[in-house]
Amino acid sequence: MSLSNDVIREARFNPKIKTYILITVGFFCTISLIGIPFLLIWFLGLGQYIGQRYYENISCRLTNKHLEFKKGVLFKVEKTIPLENIQDITFLENPFLRYLDLRILKIETAGHSNPGGSDMKLIGIIDTQGFKQAVLDQRDLWSSKPSPVDSAHDHLEQTNRLLQDIKDLLEIIKNKS
Repeated sequence: MSLSNDVIREARFNPKIKTYILITVGFFCTISLIGIPFLLIWFLGLGQYIGQRYYENISCRLTNKHLEFKKGVLFKVEKTIPLENIQDITFLENPFLRYLDLRILKIETAGHSNPGGSDMKLIGIIDTQGFKQAVLDQRDLWSSKPSPVDSAHDHLEQTNRLLQDIKDLLEIIKNKS
């Protein structure tokens, strides 16, 4: 495995996310009058099935250079966010989430494509604060490393100084003879 793909931390998700999905979808079906006939089907089995499949398919891992996220039941979503692009990580909690012992991490990136929203929303990570801190620490570590362009530029400057010193020495030798 290359250095860029070394997994630093793998997120574990709380199984209560299945209950969160069941209740949240049920709530939105209730407030949208069109969804009320769908509620019986949802609560008698479809909701538990969808929640279980979602829980089985969700994953998030922090590597040396990226944050990788996968989720989905019918439509799979895979996102890879470079750490240097992460601008903000927001920690959300409300009474309903607290009751289920769940937290939400919203990750926003530079130039994100979803104005007013977030590029990644992670619901139900166990030890959310620890995962958030690991992402921020790795981002800071990554951003403190000199980029290949910077190190190439420094090397070029050193070479130019060395060549200038050689030129100056050759001029001194030429003038003495």
